[in-house]
Amino acid sequence: MARRRGWGGRPPVDDEEAARRIVEAAVEAISRTGTAVGIAEVAESLGVIRQTVYRYFPSADALMRASAIASVDAFLDRLTAHVRGLHDPTEAVIEAVIFTLDDVRRTPHLGIMLSGDHSHTEGIASDEAQVFGMTMIRRFDVDWGRHGWDEPALQGLVEHQLRIMQSFFVSPGNPPRTDDELRRYLHRWLAPAITAQAAAGPDG
Repeated sequence: MARRRGWGGRPPVDDEEAARRIVEAAVEAISRTGTAVGIAEVAESLGVIRQTVYRYFPSADALMRASAIASVDAFLDRLTAHVRGLHDPTEAVIEAVIFTLDDVRRTPHLGIMLSGDHSHTEGIASDEAQVFGMTMIRRFDVDWGRHGWDEPALQGLVEHQLRIMQSFFVSPGNPPRTDDELRRYLHRWLAPAITAQAAAGPDG
């Protein structure tokens, strides 16, 4: 095992603990600043050199994504509670989008994972974001099959949701829409796409 320095006098016992503590430090820094953090800042908070962090995370983007993934469980629980009892796909999706856009202000790690924090625009199409999106909709009280949604259609819906949310992360408007205004907007422009899929069915 590679020699480690610093760590506040408590070196990790193995690589798994080292990676976990690096992610925890990044999560704490993001929570404090509300923005993405760099390798140097995380290394300094742990009392190690940057090369130590790079040993586990090859880039700041990789560390930010790991931090986001480590932070989303609590968000998913809150989202599940928010959409509980909504069985209609349109209502569930629209409320999930609104809730996510609001909650991301309190969970900056989530916005970093979904939008790439504006520094890597491929973030919205990343495997992590797609898996996260599928996990979101699987939490809904919606019988997707009964409403005409097969796996490819759900994957397309997830991508569409993520792209909509990314656009609002990047440019929320001036002034930003209120929740009610955003709800009306999504009912006007997003709802028809969801209804069309339900009418087409899994093979449409």
